[in-house]
Amino acid sequence: MSSPTSARRIRIPLPPFWAQILTGLALGALLGWIARTWNVDWLGRTLEEIADTFVQLLRLAVGPLVFLAIAVSITRLRGVSNAARLAGRTLLWFLATSLIAVAIGIGIGLLTDPGAGTGLTPADGAPPDAEGSWLDFLTGIIPTDVVSPFTELNVLQIVFLAAVTGIAALQLGVRATPLITFGETALALLQKALWWIIRLAPLGTVGLIGRAINEYGWDLLGDYATFTVDVYVGCALVLLGVYPLLLRLAAGVNPLQFYRAAWPAIQLAFVSRSSVGTLPVTQKVTERLGVPHEYGSFAVPFGATTKMDGCAAIYPALAAIFVAEIFGVDLGLREYLLIVFVSVIGSAATAGLTNATVITTLTLSTLGLPLEGVGLLLAIDPILDMIRTATNVAGQATVPVIVAAREKILDRAAYDAATSFEITDGAADTGPAHRPRAGEAKAGVS
Repeated sequence: MSSPTSARRIRIPLPPFWAQILTGLALGALLGWIARTWNVDWLGRTLEEIADTFVQLLRLAVGPLVFLAIAVSITRLRGVSNAARLAGRTLLWFLATSLIAVAIGIGIGLLTDPGAGTGLTPADGAPPDAEGSWLDFLTGIIPTDVVSPFTELNVLQIVFLAAVTGIAALQLGVRATPLITFGETALALLQKALWWIIRLAPLGTVGLIGRAINEYGWDLLGDYATFTVDVYVGCALVLLGVYPLLLRLAAGVNPLQFYRAAWPAIQLAFVSRSSVGTLPVTQKVTERLGVPHEYGSFAVPFGATTKMDGCAAIYPALAAIFVAEIFGVDLGLREYLLIVFVSVIGSAATAGLTNATVITTLTLSTLGLPLEGVGLLLAIDPILDMIRTATNVAGQATVPVIVAAREKILDRAAYDAATSFEITDGAADTGPAHRPRAGEAKAGVS
């Protein structure tokens, strides 16, 4: 008869999640190169299936996750004093950081001329399958029914439905308690399931990187070298320059401590290319950094659907300059001001998923540039989307910290003690079981 000790299963320790991600990047690059170099058709199809399955799993959770996260977060604002003030300050900081990001994108584009000398011509482009317009943006906020936004994954309409539901629940008061409790439980279940998908990110990385290299190869980088470097440099300036500066000057906190704690969310965003898919990790990061749960559970989902400094500010600015140079169109002060306007106001049109086609077509159409220019950018998009999404997510965690610090509701002891965590540690602690830390009630969170 075996003893309990001998019957205990032996658990083989896995390497850290960041090491798994790096291994996936290296393995994906190698397999993609093999598939392309030796024309290994089955390997290419396998990489494509892995990539598509991982992205589809993320997309499967997006609709209900956005709806529940926004609706529940609005109902939780009833536990926060000065909720309207916090929401307004959050939106202002979203707009301010987007303004800085788009200015950096325009500045880099003017200095480097990313479309010059590429060898690309207008004939190399093709109209995109999906377009964005101001009419669609303004009229498309209100859905025609409650099902289509989820089946068509129209995130803007889902946000609208969630906001209406959350506000109505607040107005109902005690009578809405059963519905609110159900929503919190459903959100916790969905986040738990999404956490399992997140743990598949190393495998998804193999497919995503492998497919990109197999389809486009390394030669593609030659035509887009300047543009690619511009996007990465622009995002790096915001990610490693603007955000740390704001954390130091506006929040009075140590930026290195922020990045130490935020690293799991940033690395997952880089490989998954989905702000919404990274949402549970981002929310866990902000709470570990001392942002009150009631405020963070509103600010992070709100940012995951509207706060896109990488995809909706830096990238469209550079893309517009790139396309204008390819098609021989001169941009003046009016056009640059329009780029700023679209980037700051139109970022809500982005979906928090992979691909920035909507905001790019919105920018080009506003400037009167040919939409065929989007076709020139689609080939290189997967490589650029990684750094764009990492920048998005870093900003979505930065702003709540800044607002909480300036409103004196940031738990600075928790911030100073925050450390990184393993994705495999378990589901994010974002449910209603949160207990306020010492000092929260005094700071305005009851």
